[in-house]
Amino acid sequence: MSKVVIVFHSGYGHTQRVAEYVAQGAGEGAELLQITAEGELPEGGWDKLNAADAIIFGTPTYMGSPSWQFKKFSEATSKAWFTQAWKDKVFGGFSNSASFNGDKAVSLIALQTLAAQHGGIWVSLGILPSNTKAAQRTDLNNLGGSAGVLVQSPSDASVDEIPQGDLDTAKAYGKRVAEIAGRLA
Repeated sequence: MSKVVIVFHSGYGHTQRVAEYVAQGAGEGAELLQITAEGELPEGGWDKLNAADAIIFGTPTYMGSPSWQFKKFSEATSKAWFTQAWKDKVFGGFSNSASFNGDKAVSLIALQTLAAQHGGIWVSLGILPSNTKAAQRTDLNNLGGSAGVLVQSPSDASVDEIPQGDLDTAKAYGKRVAEIAGRLA
């Protein structure tokens, strides 16, 4: 079984809920590591990331890019980059915004680039989009992502109102990343 760490920032709780579903999919032993409102990791966070087989990044998309707290964490990973501590680890990512598009793809590309900077192996979503006239918000990949998980939670929605299809997609993605990490371990 692979060791998966989901490192994420959540401004209003929505991204945290998605991270929890990703962790459910990744299975027993998957660990959540929340970036604080100040952009810091909790005590021992860097050690957990260094020990992980797979790291899944999560961030809300604000103004077309990851939150500043996630960017601060991202820049702090340069110490791991310099020593190539995360080279050949498996990586994945997800992002959440209030709009259907919300430029979440830009955030996913930023996460994918961060993984590439570290010499990591990025895992795509691997789920065909739900793009027929009969498609519902309860369907997997109803927003049509491919680089990672796209989640839409309306700005006036509580964390309990995130579309179930998005949460189920997050869970399936966590499972996919863990399985691929297990195959490569």
